[in-house]
Order: sequence, then C-alpha cells, then structure tokens
Amino acid sequence: MWAAGTLKVRDCLAATYVTLRRCLKLGATMAKSKFEYVRDFEADDTCLPHCWVVVRLDGRNFHRFAEKHSFIKPNDSRALHLMTKCAQTVMNELEDIVIAYGQSDEYSFVFKRKSNWFKRRASKFMTHVVSQFASSYVFYWRDYFEDQPLLYPPGFDGRVVVYPSNQTLKDYLSWRQADCHINNLYNTVFWALVQQSGLTPLQAQERLQGTLAADKNEILFSEFNINYNNEPLMYRKGTVLIWQKVEEITTKEVKLPAEMEGKKMAVTRTRTVVVPLHCNIIGDAFWKEHPEILDEDS
Repeated sequence: MWAAGTLKVRDCLAATYVTLRRCLKLGATMAKSKFEYVRDFEADDTCLPHCWVVVRLDGRNFHRFAEKHSFIKPNDSRALHLMTKCAQTVMNELEDIVIAYGQSDEYSFVFKRKSNWFKRRASKFMTHVVSQFASSYVFYWRDYFEDQPLLYPPGFDGRVVVYPSNQTLKDYLSWRQADCHINNLYNTVFWALVQQSGLTPLQAQERLQGTLAADKNEILFSEFNINYNNEPLMYRKGTVLIWQKVEEITTKEVKLPAEMEGKKMAVTRTRTVVVPLHCNIIGDAFWKEHPEILDEDS
C-alpha cells in the first residue's frame, strides 16, 4: 500500500518536472525577438587578465570652468579638496580600487590585478568611475564653495589603460606626479609674474619660454622671495589615496544586569578607510612602506 503511494508521488513529481522544463524552455523562446541580433555588434572590451586596470578622468574644458567659478590662481585648495572628496567617494563605492592619485583636474584609479568587477569590461570600469565622480562633484560642491554657486554642470572624460606589471604601474603613477611638479612650478611662476609684476598673460608666457626648472626657481626666489620647496605638498606632490586601518573611539551605553541605569563607556574599533597622503611616490620608498598595495592577495 505504501509502496504504491510512493510510486504515485514519484510519478507526479516527474511529470511536474517535465512540465516545468517545457514552460521554462517556451518562456526563454518567447523572450527572444528577431531584433536580438543587434547585440552581435557590441564590441568585446574585456580587459586583459592579471593586469592592473587604470581609469584616468580629466575635467572637460576646466580652464573655462575655473574662470567662470572664480578659482584662485595658481592653486585653489577648495577645488583640490573637492576633487579628493569625489575620489574618496568613488573608492568607497568601488572597493576593488587599491590606490588613486590626483592633481589639478585629473584623478587616476587603480583596480586590483585580479579584479573581476563588471566582468573586466573597460566601458563599465570607465563609466562607473566617471559617473560616480561627476555626480559627487555636483553633490559636494556647496561643502567647499559656500559662497560660489555652481553655474553649470561640470563634465569629465575618462580612459582605461591596462598595465601588465608592477613596474609599469609604478612608472605610470610616477609620470603623473612628475607632470604635477612640472605644471605646478610653471603655474606658480606664471601667476606670480601676472599678479605681482603686472605682466599680461602673453608677456608672462614669453618671459618663461625656454626656461628650465632652475630658471623658474631663480625667478621665484630672486623676484618674489618665494622658495618653491616651501609651497604646500598638496600643490607640489598631488594627492595619493590609499586604504588604511584607523582606530575610532566612540561612546557606547552599556547596561549591566544588576544596574538600573546604563553607563557610558569609550569603545575603540578599527576601520579601514580611504586616507589622503601628500608624498613622493617616485622611487621605492613609498612602495616599501605600503607593500599591501601591490600585494595580489590584498
């Protein structure tokens, strides 16, 4: 009797399974249309495996944007801190980013070599980073430019480059920091000539044409009493963002079973947060101090 009942249940389950499979197959067939062939035109933009994926974004036409919004020359700390805030927001959203570097109106984001986010599609890496950064720029604008309204939406463009080794990645970041130094030294002298000597932009440009770094340093020191080495590190070195463990002390109310009222106690906890540094990343010292950045198992 029980064997016959078990057999009926088994047959019923088998019939249900076959019916379900037919329905799923029919549904999959019905979901398709004759227009799906257009997906074949999508380009395969999968980044090479086991390579560092770098997304670099730049402000679009930011010379005009800076003028319209009265940026301080040669450096506006408000604008630089806003850029860093946006970059920190990107890193908090996309935790596979191990390091970022920014200067002026650009930021570079380095994803883990083993990252499989977005199935390593370059277009996804780029659009997620740029869109998150641009929206953050608008969102946090008032926190840094309290008296300056945002007159029109800023734009950013992006590109994706893959680097096959640790050395090529370090050389890339060294290149961006060297670019920061070259541009900032020029701008510091240029605007000193314009703002303090009364030269026109064209005259200042002609004065600096063909000069070397030593010449620019001499102009700053002899004519304006400015020692370039004493300029803020953020201007000269740019900003490096890395993950670091920090201890946070918070107050928590603890109530013991034998007590009617709770007691407030200081509780220390460790968190991993995005920390800005203004330091030299050219050479080996930085990488020896932070070996976890290039650690493939980090």
